[in-house]
Amino acid sequence: MSVQERKERERAVRERLIVATARELAEQQGWDAVTTRRLAERIEYSQPVLYSHFRGKREIIGAVALEGAAEMAAALRAATSAVDDPRARVTALAHAYLDFAASSPAVYDALFQLDGGLAFAQEDTPELLKDAFAALLESLEEVAGGGVHPGVFTEVFWASLHGFATLTRSGRLPPEYAERRVELLVDRLAMV
Repeated sequence: MSVQERKERERAVRERLIVATARELAEQQGWDAVTTRRLAERIEYSQPVLYSHFRGKREIIGAVALEGAAEMAAALRAATSAVDDPRARVTALAHAYLDFAASSPAVYDALFQLDGGLAFAQEDTPELLKDAFAALLESLEEVAGGGVHPGVFTEVFWASLHGFATLTRSGRLPPEYAERRVELLVDRLAMV
C-alpha cells in the first residue's frame, strides 16, 4: 500500500468517526449539543482536522442525513420485501417508516428537519436521498389509484407519515391511536 493510499484510508476512517460521533452525540443530547469543539474533543483531534473534513456542522448534519437515508431505505425494503399483498405492504411500509423515525430521532431530524445543505427533489439531489424516496415509491405506486401520479401520491403519503412521526414525538398526537391512524391512512389512500 502506498503512502497516499494509507493517508486516504486514514482520512476515510476519521471522517466515519466524525459522523458516527456526531450522530451518537445528537441521539444522546440533541443536535444543539453537537458543536465542532465537542466533536473535536470526543474524537481526540483538533478542530482544524475536523474542518479539513467538513466545513462545519451543516455539512456534518448532511453526512448523517445521507447515512440515515441509506438506513431508512434498507429498513423500508426489508419490511416490505416479503409481503405479497399490496395493502399489507403499504401498512408494513408505514410501520417501518414510523419505527425508523421513532428509533433514530436525531438521524430523522438530520434527514427531514435540519439544514444539512442537501437538495431534495432537484437535479442535484444526492443518490442516497433519491433511493430513500424510491423505497417509498416502490410500494406506493401500485396503490396510487387511476389517474394519480405515483410520485405525487408518494409525496402525499410520505408527508402524512412525516406528520404522524413529528406530531407523535412532540406529544401532540396521543400514542394510543397510532395504529388507528396508520389504518385510516392506508384505508383512505391506498386504492387496492
